[in-house]
Amino acid sequence: MPRLSESQSTEYNILYSAIIPLIIILISTLLIHPSTVPNRYHKAHVTVLGLLISLILTSFIADVVKNAVGRPRPDLLARCKPAKGTPAHQLVTIDVCTEKDHHTLHDGWRSFPSGHSGFAFSGLGYLSLFLAGQLHIFLPRTDLFRVLLALAPLIGAALIAISRCEDYRHDVYDVTVGSILGMSIAYFSYRRYYPSLKSRRCDTPFPSRAQTNVLEGGLGKRSDEEARVGTADEEEEDDEQMPLRDSSRDRG
Repeated sequence: MPRLSESQSTEYNILYSAIIPLIIILISTLLIHPSTVPNRYHKAHVTVLGLLISLILTSFIADVVKNAVGRPRPDLLARCKPAKGTPAHQLVTIDVCTEKDHHTLHDGWRSFPSGHSGFAFSGLGYLSLFLAGQLHIFLPRTDLFRVLLALAPLIGAALIAISRCEDYRHDVYDVTVGSILGMSIAYFSYRRYYPSLKSRRCDTPFPSRAQTNVLEGGLGKRSDEEARVGTADEEEEDDEQMPLRDSSRDRG
């Protein structure tokens, strides 16, 4: 019968997916990257805010879907502990279960999607996007070490998701949907505060309203931000033309 123990408890998941990314972000924004004090605090503020939004929004959506859809967990029989004499090939109700703990029993019907997987990718996936922007991994001639460093949080999130299948808490379908949900919301939350990863200024968040003094309504803010960070197409064109400019100077 499947075991009820789990290798990644909720407490460990919070540690790996929320607390550790929070510490890394604070160290990176406040101590490592030099900048003026106002910009440094603004960067730390919006980055941490994006992380919290990613984690909270993913947890909320996952819980709503769990309660609406549910589906039995693979370890449902281990949770139920059917009474002796329960028919093996006959449809029964929850009345045959001898488990007295309400949460343990009823949580056995809340398998879809995987909350641990979604939480892991919403936190560690957000950290991966943040590191990718700070290290400029999508710019030409970026060394492989920076790319691997940015991908490391995703490997950790994948290991947490895989552990849910190993512990018989979810099947592959639950884990896959939970992971996609968490990563999608992480990307949505990250892009609210940072430009595209292909931008030359992908390590710099969008300015605050106080800094830009934009008009209300959203359109002015959008245009100012795009003018500040530039579009990805313009930057890619600059990257393509850069070797030509260098070669022309060499000939001169």
